[in-house]
Amino acid sequence: MSRAVPSMLPAQRKPREPVPAACAHRSLADAQCQPISLREVARWDLQRQRMLFQSLVPIHLLMQHGIDPIRLTDPQGRPLVFIQVDADVGAYRLELFHAADTSEPMAELELADTPFNRIEVVWARLQDMRGPRFDTDVLPDGESTLHGTGRRNLPAEEAALAAGLAPGQVRRGLGDFRWLNDRLEIFMLALNQREFVARPLYYHTAILFERCGFDYLRGRTQMVAIARGFAGDGELRRRLDGSTPFRRPELADTVRGRSWAIHDGVLARPWDRIQMIKRLGLHAGVDTSGAIPW
Repeated sequence: MSRAVPSMLPAQRKPREPVPAACAHRSLADAQCQPISLREVARWDLQRQRMLFQSLVPIHLLMQHGIDPIRLTDPQGRPLVFIQVDADVGAYRLELFHAADTSEPMAELELADTPFNRIEVVWARLQDMRGPRFDTDVLPDGESTLHGTGRRNLPAEEAALAAGLAPGQVRRGLGDFRWLNDRLEIFMLALNQREFVARPLYYHTAILFERCGFDYLRGRTQMVAIARGFAGDGELRRRLDGSTPFRRPELADTVRGRSWAIHDGVLARPWDRIQMIKRLGLHAGVDTSGAIPW
C-alpha cells in the first residue's frame, strides 16, 4: 500500500468574516485634541473627575498604609483622599491622608489654570508622617507663615536645618519627587496639554525641577549667577559669615544649604522671579548647580 505524502501546500483558511461596523478600527487621532483646562474639568461629573485624578494617587503609599486603592478608604471605610475645587479660577487641591484621625495630609498637590491655557503646579508635597514634625509653617501663636515666605518661625527652622530638612519642609520627604513628575506628565497628557509650568518657592525646588527635566521660562540667568556666587571666592560664599545658623560657610557646598541661605535673605533681591516649564517626554538637560551634593 502506498503511503500518503504530506502536502507541502498551506492549508486553506476559512475566509475572514467582515468586522461588524460597531467593532471597526477607529483612529484615536480623530478624537478632540484641544487642551482641556481645569475649569472644564470642574464641570465634569464626579466619577469622571475621579478617574482623572486617580492617575496622581501614589498606589505604593496606599498599600503601605492599608488604603483601598479603588475606594480610597481605610479598612473601616473612612475616606482618605479629598479634592478642593475652585471652578471659577480653575484650581484644584488634592489631599491624601495616611489615617482618618489626622489633620495633616501625607501628600498634597495644588494645580491651577494659567492665563496662557497651561496648567501650573502651584504646590506639591510628599512627606513621611512617621518622622518628627517641625513647625516651620506656623508661628507659636498658630498664625501661618505661608510656608516661611511671609513670616518665619526661626527656632523651628533652625531645628529643621539641623535635622536635614530643606526650607518649606515640616517633615522629611519621601523621595518620590521624580515619581510625582512622571505622574503629572500622564495627567497632563490626558488633558491634551503638551507642557506644564511651575514657579518654585525655593532654590532647592528649582534644582529638583531641573533634575526632572524642566527648563526655565524665566530665571535661568539668576540661577547661574547663584551657582557662581556660591563657588570659589564668590560674593554669596563670602556672605556666609556665620551671623545666623542659616549662613554658616559650609552651607555653600550643598543644594539644601544654599537654599537655606537664600531663604535667609543672602541674595541681593527676593526669590520670586523663577518660572519653569516641563515639556512632555523631553528632558531639557539643564544643570545650573553642577555636581554639588544635595
